[in-house]
Amino acid sequence: MSLGDTLTRWVGIGLVGVIGLGCASNDTGGPSGRGGSGATSTGTGGATGGTTTGTGGTGTIGSGGTGINPSDAATGSLNCKNLQCFQNTCKLAGCKAQACPNGGTTSVSGVIYDPAGINPLYNIIVYVPNGAVEDIPTGATCDSCGKVSGEPLTSALTNSKGEFKLDNVPVTDNLPIVVQVGKWRRQFTIPAPANCADTRLTDRNQTRLPRNKSEGHLPRIALTTGGADALECLLRKIGISESEMTPEAGQGRLNFYAGQDGAAKYNASLNGGAAFTPAATFWSSVNSLKQYDIVLLSCEGYETSMQTNKNPAALQAMYDYANVGGRVFASHWHNYWLEKGPAPLPTVAVFEHHPDLTNPFTASVDMTFPKGLALAEWLVNVGSTAGLGQLIITEGKHTVNRPTDGVSQRWVYSASPVSTQYFSFNTPVGVAEDKQCGRVVFSDIHVSAQDTSKGTAYPDGCKTTMMSDQEKALEFMLFDLSACVIPDKIPPMPPK
Repeated sequence: MSLGDTLTRWVGIGLVGVIGLGCASNDTGGPSGRGGSGATSTGTGGATGGTTTGTGGTGTIGSGGTGINPSDAATGSLNCKNLQCFQNTCKLAGCKAQACPNGGTTSVSGVIYDPAGINPLYNIIVYVPNGAVEDIPTGATCDSCGKVSGEPLTSALTNSKGEFKLDNVPVTDNLPIVVQVGKWRRQFTIPAPANCADTRLTDRNQTRLPRNKSEGHLPRIALTTGGADALECLLRKIGISESEMTPEAGQGRLNFYAGQDGAAKYNASLNGGAAFTPAATFWSSVNSLKQYDIVLLSCEGYETSMQTNKNPAALQAMYDYANVGGRVFASHWHNYWLEKGPAPLPTVAVFEHHPDLTNPFTASVDMTFPKGLALAEWLVNVGSTAGLGQLIITEGKHTVNRPTDGVSQRWVYSASPVSTQYFSFNTPVGVAEDKQCGRVVFSDIHVSAQDTSKGTAYPDGCKTTMMSDQEKALEFMLFDLSACVIPDKIPPMPPK
């Protein structure tokens, strides 16, 4: 039975889902741990579960709530609803399940992976819906955090090992599970979980994010190519299907635009060798940018070239796009959008252009904030060759000394020389944190030197199939860019 059939079976007339981006909440209504690296679990309506963080990102799992809708008491309606009736903690009229002995629970656990099914992912929402899961809108949207569609009965976030545990899950066949981060979402059903025990999901092909539309929802992504950075090759390694790589007039969720000296067309086997629309045409209009959830800007190679295809209208358009909820990933010389962009963008960091870093170079991961600690742990968990809190970089750049305190967050940096390889900030800059819904990530790190975009037709320049350490760090940052926007100092919390 499909997930849709299951929801049709259980959802009664008048039950309305709440639409959301699937972002992690910054609600601090329950006790919380030191932030983000341990998996968390909570139910809706009951007592909020605690969260704790273990060493090395293993974490411990908090117990969920009862799953009873608080509105029942307010309206006098004491009947359980849909899958709620099959929770062991159900105490309303119509309950189907018995309480577990000795305070036990029925749970489902597992690991969530990237679309390729290779790397586990951090801060992914996993939940059991009790209502209809609504469609996700495409394009830049300014959405609040803390809610997802489908009235979740129980929810959890993955820790830095990609692990999750859902407590208090309904004991019923064809149990629906939703996996989501931002506008990536996959839905599936599982057989009835073992009553008052844990059911472990072990099939990576089931617990990974979708590769294409047939498997779930993907954000719509625009990628501009560049002669010095083949970001398009990283997206292949992440696992996005080639069927999703089409010209913008097609149905694919990933569209390429030709930047300075970058790949300018597909090869003959893909989309008939169609040419890419010039990036300068694309980014000169905020209306063009707003059609996308995420915009990825590959380095074009030369500082002087950045001035030739980014006129004042383009600088304003990119600024406006970020301010209405757009997500922007800018590589190396795309610092131009920030240094030369509208105020206050030039103030988000101290920009100074220096010679490249020693090659290779060992940088530090900032572990002083929850997601930074999670990145450091995650890199170890996915096989990084450096120790905890370090990242070995090849061909590292140095165009940023430090981000501006209180505005931007440092992720990867060097103390000598003083430089920052990754930083991020939420947009609009300067407004109250609860009014910020866009995000920009800047990277002074390129992808694998063995892959190239210059003078090639896609995907002819993509020579490698496995990720380097710095590509893994890029993958982490790309999925963080997709996630719900919260202040970086606040640990992610599961939605309600």
